[in-house]
Amino acid sequence: MALGMIEVYGFTTAIVVADCVAKTADVKLVAIDKNKPAGGDSAEVPLVMIVKFEGSVSAVEEAMAAGSAEATKRGLYITSKMISRQSEEIEWFAHLNALGKDKLREKKPTTKK
Repeated sequence: MALGMIEVYGFTTAIVVADCVAKTADVKLVAIDKNKPAGGDSAEVPLVMIVKFEGSVSAVEEAMAAGSAEATKRGLYITSKMISRQSEEIEWFAHLNALGKDKLREKKPTTKK
């Protein structure tokens, strides 16, 4: 399984890129996450977001090309990277999400007491 990551400026751009990625190829969105710059919350820079998705190498390549093109068209593309055979440790990190409970993974059902 391959992991694709596209880093962009802005939350709206990340949502648009995630939509493009999901519609382009047979990939599963893993997370839409924010990346803090070196200065953290005090830095005066636009919000940096990363869209993470998994699938076969060819599907991730296709989705990454389309998503990167969409962000570039808007002038908000930063970088992208694909890991073609991610290890278990990288897969675990890929599923981490700084946005808290807003994860794109299935949530475990809770039981009421």
